Amino acid sequence: MPVTHFRACHLCEAICGLAIETEGNRILSIKGDAQDTFSRGHICPKAIALQDIQDDPQRLRMPVKRVGDRWEQIGWEEAFELVAGRLAAIQTAHGRNAVGVYMGNPNVHNYGSMTHGNYFLGQLRTRQRYSATSVDQLPHHLVSLWMYGHMLAIPIPDIDHTDFFLMLGANPMASNGSIMTVPDVGKRIKALKARGGKLVVVDPRRSETAEQASEHLFIQPGTDAALLLALLNTLFDEELVRNSPALEATIGLEEVKSAVASFSAESMAKHCGIDAEKIRQLARDFAGAERAVCYGRMGVSVQRYGTLCQWLIQIINLVTGNLDQPGGALCTEPAFDVIGGKPGHFDQWRSRVSNLPEFNGELPVAALAEEILTPGEGQIRALFTSAGNPVLSTPNGRQLDRALEGLEFMVSVDLYINETTRHADVILPPTSSLEHDHYDITFNTFAIRNVTRINQPVFAKPEGTLHDWEIFVGLGQVFSRITGQEPRLTMPPAKMIDAGLRAGPYGDRLNMDVLEQNPHGIDLGPLKPNLLSRLRTESKQIECAPPLILQDLQRFAADIDQLRPRDGELRLIGRRHVRSNNSWMHNYQRLVKGKPRNQLMMHPDDLARRGLVDGQEVVVRSRVGEVTVAVTATDEMLSGVVSLPHGWGHNRPGTEQDTATRNAGVSANDLTDERFLDPVTGNAALNGVSVEVVAA
Repeated sequence: MPVTHFRACHLCEAICGLAIETEGNRILSIKGDAQDTFSRGHICPKAIALQDIQDDPQRLRMPVKRVGDRWEQIGWEEAFELVAGRLAAIQTAHGRNAVGVYMGNPNVHNYGSMTHGNYFLGQLRTRQRYSATSVDQLPHHLVSLWMYGHMLAIPIPDIDHTDFFLMLGANPMASNGSIMTVPDVGKRIKALKARGGKLVVVDPRRSETAEQASEHLFIQPGTDAALLLALLNTLFDEELVRNSPALEATIGLEEVKSAVASFSAESMAKHCGIDAEKIRQLARDFAGAERAVCYGRMGVSVQRYGTLCQWLIQIINLVTGNLDQPGGALCTEPAFDVIGGKPGHFDQWRSRVSNLPEFNGELPVAALAEEILTPGEGQIRALFTSAGNPVLSTPNGRQLDRALEGLEFMVSVDLYINETTRHADVILPPTSSLEHDHYDITFNTFAIRNVTRINQPVFAKPEGTLHDWEIFVGLGQVFSRITGQEPRLTMPPAKMIDAGLRAGPYGDRLNMDVLEQNPHGIDLGPLKPNLLSRLRTESKQIECAPPLILQDLQRFAADIDQLRPRDGELRLIGRRHVRSNNSWMHNYQRLVKGKPRNQLMMHPDDLARRGLVDGQEVVVRSRVGEVTVAVTATDEMLSGVVSLPHGWGHNRPGTEQDTATRNAGVSANDLTDERFLDPVTGNAALNGVSVEVVAA
C-alpha cells in the first residue's frame, strides 16, 4: 500500500518540502509539498534525484578497505580498529599534527556529522584541520565575527519585504540561494518586481538571475571591492547616510568614512568597468528606496578581496539605514539558536609552510597539498576526509591529487569511490539521506523566515549499516580505548536538538514532539530586528572598523592597478547550474542528461580575436595547469571573461561512478591557483584567475 512521507530536501540550502510516495522499499514519486509552510510546493530537479541516490548500485553500503588495487568489504568493528589504530600509531610516531582532517560541504546538510563529528575528530587534537569553508563563505564569517561578535551572526536579505535588492556575485535562480535560504526564489523575485521593487544584479556573466533582474551590470571579475567602495564613498560624499538604531550603536564609523574618502566613483570606474555616473545613480537609488538590501555571495567571497567586499556590504546596509530593519538585512531567530554557542576565533595559529591564519580551528584548504608534500615536523602523513572531494573542489586540484598519493594512510567517510576517496585505504559509508532523520541546524539560521521542522527517515536503516553520527561515535570509542582515554557519554542527535529547542527562544512551545506532529514544518514568522540584542562584541556595539580590514583597504589601494586585465588577458570565473551541486550530483542520469553544460563560455569577440570558432576544442592554461574543453560562444559573458563550472573532471582512473565518468567534463580547479588568495583570510580566490585560451 503506498505511503506518503513529508520531509525537506537536504541537497542544497533551500530545504524545500517534499512529498515522497513509497511502496515497500520503492520510491513511487517525489513531488513538492504544497503544504510546506516555507517552500510552498516548490521543487527543483535535484530533489527528484533523491531516488537515484537511494537506488544507486555504486553507492557504498558497508566499509571497504584497499587490498592492492582492489576493494574488499569488511565489518564495522574491523574498520574502526584499523582506522583508529593506524591514526593513533601515526600520531604517536610523528605528533598530533601528522594527521589532517578535511570536512566537505555535505556535512552541514547532515546534522549527525555536525552534532557528533568532534566526538572522534576532537580527540585527534590536530591543528591540521580543513574544510570547504575556505573555498566558500569564510569572509562572511570573519566579518560577522569582527563586526557583530559571532561568526554566525550573518544578516540575511529580507527579500519578501524589500523594495531594492542589490545582488553581487550570486545566482539564486541556479543555486536556490546561499547564505540566504530562499526556496521558490523565482516567485519571490517576481513578487518583488510586482510590488514596484527593483532587483539589480552585478555579475561578469548575464546569469539566470540576471535574466530575471530589473537591471544587470557587467563587472570585471575580482573588482567588486572597487564598485562597493565607490558606492560607499558616494553615500558619504552626497550625504545619503540615513540614521537608524543600528547606526546609533556603532563605533569606528568616522574612521571608515575617512578611510574610503579617496575611492570616488570617478576613480573606481575604470577598474570595475562600470561608468562613474551609473555608480553614483545606483548609490542614490539604493539610498532613496524605503527598504533596500545589498547582498553578495559566492562570486564576491571567492576573489582576492572577498573579505573586504563582505565588510563593505555590511557597511553599505548600515549607513543607508537598512541593517537590522525590515526589508533590509536581518538576522534570524532560529528555534535551535546557534548564536548562544562559541563565537569563533581567528589567527590563533598559522599554517606550517605558508604561514596562513586559522579560522575557528581550521586552516585555509589552499595549504593542504603543501602541508602533505613539504617534509619536516608537522608534515601531514595521514588524512581523514568526510563528505568531501577536495581534488575537484579546491585550488590546484592536480597538486592535491599528487599529494594524496604519498600519504601513509587515508580514511574517508563517504558514499562513493570518487576522485578523492580513490586514494583512501578505508572508506566508511553512512546511511543515505532517506534512511536517517535530519534537522537543519545551519540553514534555518540563514533562512529568509524563521522556520523549523524535523525530517523523519523515509526508509528504515538497512541491517548492518550505520548513520554518520554512529560512525563518529564508533571511531571515537575505539580511539579512546587505544589511547587510554575515557570515552565520553553521548546521545543521539535528535535528543541534542530537543534539548536545544527547549532552551531556545521558542522553548515554551517547541520541542521534538511538537515538530513530529507538524510534518509540513512550522513557520515562526518573518525576520525582525534583533541584531542589537544579539551583539557579542566586547564593546556591545557594532564595530565598523576592524584594524585588519583597514589594512586590507590600504593593500587594495596599492594593488588596484593589477586587478584590471592586461591587453589580451582573460579572466576565469565559475558558474552554477540548478541540476548540479558542486561535485557530488553527477552520477545520476536524470541530472546530467540533456545538453552538455560543462563547456567553456566565451564572448564571440574574444573567440574571433583568437581565430577560434564556436564549438571547437580549446586549451585553457593558467599558472598551475591546463585543460582541454569545448568552447561555447555567448554574449552572456563580458568580453575578456571566460567561465567554467566547478565540480566536473570525472576522468581520473580508479573511481567507481560510471555515469559521472561518461559525463566527465573538466575541472576548473585544475586551473585555479593555490597561491591566489584573499590576503586577510587565505580564502581561495577562485574567480578572476588569469588564463589564456588557444586552439587545441
